[in-house]
Amino acid sequence: MNNLLETQIEFLKGVGPARGELLRKELGIFKYADLINLYPNRYIDRTRYYRINELTNSGSEVQIVGKIIHLKTVGEKRTRLVATFTDGTGEMELVWFQGQKWIRENVKLNTPYVIFGKASAFNGSFNMPHPEMELLTEHEASLRSAMQAIYPSTERLAQRGITNKVVAKMMQQLFTETQALFSEVLPPSILTDLKLLSKREALFNIHFPKSQDLLAKAQFRLKFEELFFIQLQLITKNIVRKHKIKGHAFGNVGNYFNDFYSNHLPFDLTNAQKRVIREIRNDMGQPAQMNRLLQGDVGSGKTIVALMSMLLALDNGFQACLMAPTEILANQHYVGLSELAKPLGINIKILTGSTKTSERRIIHEELESGELHIIIGTHALLEDKVKFKNLGLAVIDEQHRFGVEQRSKLWRKNEIPPHVLVMTATPIPRTLAMSLYGDLDVSVIDELPPGRKPIQTVHRFDANRLKVWKFLKDEIAKGRQVYIVYPLIQESEKMDYKDLMDGYESISRDFPLPHYSVSIVHGQMKPADKDSEMARFAAGKTNIMVATTVIEVGVNVPNASVMVIESAERFGLSQLHQLRGRVGRGAEQSYCILMTGQKLSNDSQIRMETMCRTNDGFEIAEVDLKLRGPGDIMGTQQSGVLNLQIADLVKDRDILSLARQYAIALLKADPGLNLPENTPLKHAYNELAKKKNIWNYIS
Repeated sequence: MNNLLETQIEFLKGVGPARGELLRKELGIFKYADLINLYPNRYIDRTRYYRINELTNSGSEVQIVGKIIHLKTVGEKRTRLVATFTDGTGEMELVWFQGQKWIRENVKLNTPYVIFGKASAFNGSFNMPHPEMELLTEHEASLRSAMQAIYPSTERLAQRGITNKVVAKMMQQLFTETQALFSEVLPPSILTDLKLLSKREALFNIHFPKSQDLLAKAQFRLKFEELFFIQLQLITKNIVRKHKIKGHAFGNVGNYFNDFYSNHLPFDLTNAQKRVIREIRNDMGQPAQMNRLLQGDVGSGKTIVALMSMLLALDNGFQACLMAPTEILANQHYVGLSELAKPLGINIKILTGSTKTSERRIIHEELESGELHIIIGTHALLEDKVKFKNLGLAVIDEQHRFGVEQRSKLWRKNEIPPHVLVMTATPIPRTLAMSLYGDLDVSVIDELPPGRKPIQTVHRFDANRLKVWKFLKDEIAKGRQVYIVYPLIQESEKMDYKDLMDGYESISRDFPLPHYSVSIVHGQMKPADKDSEMARFAAGKTNIMVATTVIEVGVNVPNASVMVIESAERFGLSQLHQLRGRVGRGAEQSYCILMTGQKLSNDSQIRMETMCRTNDGFEIAEVDLKLRGPGDIMGTQQSGVLNLQIADLVKDRDILSLARQYAIALLKADPGLNLPENTPLKHAYNELAKKKNIWNYIS
């Protein structure tokens, strides 16, 4: 049966080469199977037949049974064809502006038709332009359902006459040709347990639903199946990695780790940090490669967890590296880690694009000889010249900024790949984490270090600027520092947003020397100038830092207590949250002020309210996911995995969790899918893995 579904689409009756080519180009439909999986966007309820004397001018679509008793052409220059249609309770007009010749030649007078379209009242009588028409005899004989499916389309398809009606006819033909014999792929135990429709019933009712109830059941079944296969692939990948990809078992918890933990911790670890370190120690103690995602909000203390994981590698005679996406961030990690590790006598160095050649040579030699314990760097670590004696742990910060290809270069530097700890301060909603990183084990630091006060966030309109400036002056008088962030560098004609240079000039006027001093940082400055401006601000030599979002990641100035975000309506939620995380790093109360224009879209209002309501990055990420959809959140390189045919990661998160539970249970009971009842599943899984290489999209 399934071989029939592999047939090229042009061989379906009513398609042919020209339409086949269009379907391929416009909708990616190559075979029968692709057409079956073209699921409707929405449905029109055609259970009800109206009478002409019941019509109201509501603008909704109606269906009427009646006869055409008269046809005439009206108008001189722009003619229209008008038919008088009656159903015994009254008369109305049907109107055509296009395709008049075809209608005139093919319409049968005094013969029962079912018409469907929007009826509108004009001068007391109703008319319907370009109705869908079908002979009552055909209407009753067809595979029609009460709910009419509306399929995805494109402008080009509509222009070339492939209307919704044509697609529905193709679908009908397909079901007739294949006899709807779709083989079941899910095991009987799951079907019984979840009371799922069979594959055949589900496909039939998604295209030709007999009722609302059957439609809902069909959607549930098909969404579950799609998410179940994705989870099956991810979990299998995780299991395979744990069994096949050998790793170094770090059995030794030695002097470096114990000495640091007992004598040099700058503060008590939170319970969340302790839990995560236990999870990492447990992973690294196994002879399989660790692949763990560490999520923690800005300021939750991921760096100390990374250092303690590195110390475990050192205790077992291995080296460690930390890779960050920007020089600023790499430098910050270097300064922070060197400070923490100073009493341990560890050799830590940094390698970035701007490291001098003479220093590079030393770093390369020390890495190969093993003298260098920890190297921190940017993409420079991936160069072929960089060789380790024995890399045991690779920590990657802000992972979504590195492509899969780049990361795999690190693994190839060793015969046995290093353990991998991926860190992110961009909270990823659980639903997305389950789908994008379902093959990674996830740890979350979900509490902030004690003594941190939550940042107070307020939304102010531009009209209140004077009050805001007065507040900034009061804070600076207490010895605090302020960030002011702008969305743009040069003016864009279309947008009346304050651009950075204008802002810098007006701030310099409002906060004049010698009482105040202002720094500026943006993406078009030379890295050296950027670093020196950052350094002046960090050292407290300037009170105000005017910047674009280059400061979003990783600048640590505990004395900065106010973040003003200009034109905040132009930023996404996760970006606003990242920017807010630049303050609140000291013991003082910190503030985030969101400045916007008076007119806000609905989404912008939701973003402002969410920011003022909560500091919880995960809650913010969930709202962001609802507003923007999954593809945008992960950036383009990750969006491939989200090309789902029917499921929606935001709306169907409960089905996703359910699918994951069942996939885990199934693989526990039958890891190789070798039990007879899992044979169809195994076959479908192997076919899918051939076609859709999901791991291309996943770290």
